[in-house]
Amino acid sequence: MEFDELHKIKRPEQTHKAGSSEQTGFPSPATHYLESTLDLNLILTKNRDATFFIRVKGNGWSEYTIRDQDVLIIDRSLHAALGKLAVVVRDGDFKVERITKLTEKDSEVMLWGVITYIIHAL
Repeated sequence: MEFDELHKIKRPEQTHKAGSSEQTGFPSPATHYLESTLDLNLILTKNRDATFFIRVKGNGWSEYTIRDQDVLIIDRSLHAALGKLAVVVRDGDFKVERITKLTEKDSEVMLWGVITYIIHAL
């Protein structure tokens, strides 16, 4: 089981702004329904510069409800907290593990980032 892709979050190039019709005559009744698009980067991330998307390959982490082709959203700026899922580097390989102790640093394991969301395809 391994990671398939690692991506940095990119800023959207366009943002839709609600506006009013500049036509003459009777305005369209749908004009007041214009809304900006939904930006999941704003909703699902706290620190854009430290957030990464990783696509998972394989079903090796099914005990954490992580399946093949899921996307993990990982924030590298968050501190470890008991019970949270995290991506760690163990023996030179990336692994997903639940944080179980915070007392001492393990020289064989390095916290890479805390998983904030798991996105499943339906």
